[in-house]
Amino acid sequence: MYARLEIPEHCVILCPNHTGRGRPLAIMADTTWQTPLGEVAADAEIAGRLLRLFPALQEDSAAHRGEHAIEVQLPFLQAQQPELNIIPIAIGTSDFDVLRGLGEALADVIARLQEENQDEKVLIVASSDMNHYESDAITRVKDRKAIARVLAMDARGLWEVVMNEDISMCGFGPTVVMLTAAKLLGASAATLVRYATSGEVSGDYESVVGYAGIVVAQ
Repeated sequence: MYARLEIPEHCVILCPNHTGRGRPLAIMADTTWQTPLGEVAADAEIAGRLLRLFPALQEDSAAHRGEHAIEVQLPFLQAQQPELNIIPIAIGTSDFDVLRGLGEALADVIARLQEENQDEKVLIVASSDMNHYESDAITRVKDRKAIARVLAMDARGLWEVVMNEDISMCGFGPTVVMLTAAKLLGASAATLVRYATSGEVSGDYESVVGYAGIVVAQ
């Protein structure tokens, strides 16, 4: 999926909070992440703007301690953008109004940055698996419903289908935030790059995890 993108220096990475630790909306504005490809610094300026604009978002390292969903994205981004700076946000709430509010704040901050510098680009990444630990057949049915809402760029519809259909998509909150922000920033199309389940690799089709790569763009 990343091969289809031009990775800018600034990247907001939204992830679920799998551990349940820390604040429900947790950002790290002053930190450095270490990967086998080197260090990645947080973008303190963009993070600071978000913190000032959206008080529900709080500086908190506890929510990120032991969380893997951002770090797995970093090598793919670093491989294409050695000057990468990130805005890492862990999301541990399913409240739609809060998720929408964060998406609106994120869009506002990015829009203001682009008003100040028309060449400024910010990538928003929502890190998520799809349905977990059901059969391949059931997972594909559930994931198809969630993916349809993402492709329609329907943040509310995604939230509703995940809640109503018991879809264990861990990063639906980050995806709701991303879709909200992307639409406000002018995105008009979403493309499914690839869908698969873990059964295609493990050979175990009785208990799988679904995976989808989707690009949202203007």
